[in-house]
Amino acid sequence: MASLNDTAQLFKHLHKPGKPLVLTNVYDGLSARAVASLPNCKALATASFSVARANGTEDDELDMETNLSACELIAAGAREFGKPLTVDIQDAYGDQLEEAISRLVQLGVVGVNLEDCDRSGILYSEEVAADRIKRALTTAANENVKDFVVNARCDALIQGLNLSEVISRGKAYLDAGATTVFVWGGSSRGLARHEVKELVAAFGGRLNVLLKLSIDGLTIPELAAIGVARISIGPTLQVEAMKYYSREADKLLSQA
Repeated sequence: MASLNDTAQLFKHLHKPGKPLVLTNVYDGLSARAVASLPNCKALATASFSVARANGTEDDELDMETNLSACELIAAGAREFGKPLTVDIQDAYGDQLEEAISRLVQLGVVGVNLEDCDRSGILYSEEVAADRIKRALTTAANENVKDFVVNARCDALIQGLNLSEVISRGKAYLDAGATTVFVWGGSSRGLARHEVKELVAAFGGRLNVLLKLSIDGLTIPELAAIGVARISIGPTLQVEAMKYYSREADKLLSQA
């Protein structure tokens, strides 16, 4: 029987520069099972924004207990279909970092998206953020998951800092043990092609990019050709699903 660390190793090995892992982020038990059942699904990932919305709150207000409670149902879907699960744990809730990571591992989670910005929107220093990555990995290792995957989110760009600061932070996060760095450019800004290329070169391809489904967004094949290792969708599918749900409901209601 495979151990949880075997699953973590599998998940880590899916992060290949030039042949990226594509994650269509889920947010509840139903969406988790819908995605996990797909033959082309290699792993599941949550998006805290979507989890918050599904639980009647906003991303900035999502607390640890609500997030973990949602993850129980999502983890059940991951187990049912034998897919690795990574969770967007925001900044791991300040001083609750060790507790959050430990409880996630106990649910069967093998990775997290960990932000370098606290709940009030203030960036941790590069040193503190790197140390929090180390603490997350140490906690997982103490739960016998030494190959736990940290996708280290860097918010320096949306905080008004330049790309050189992002690169400095990203390298520190990778040195601390992160598998990839997720550079967040903001919901409207995104990342330009030249920025993706520069970050791929600086990080040896160990970059997570958010896919934009707009006409000017880089496609999955284009991002793969540049050499990224991981692509995620964030809350986009939830937003589109709710638009469809509302539209179809309105068609029925308008016939009454």
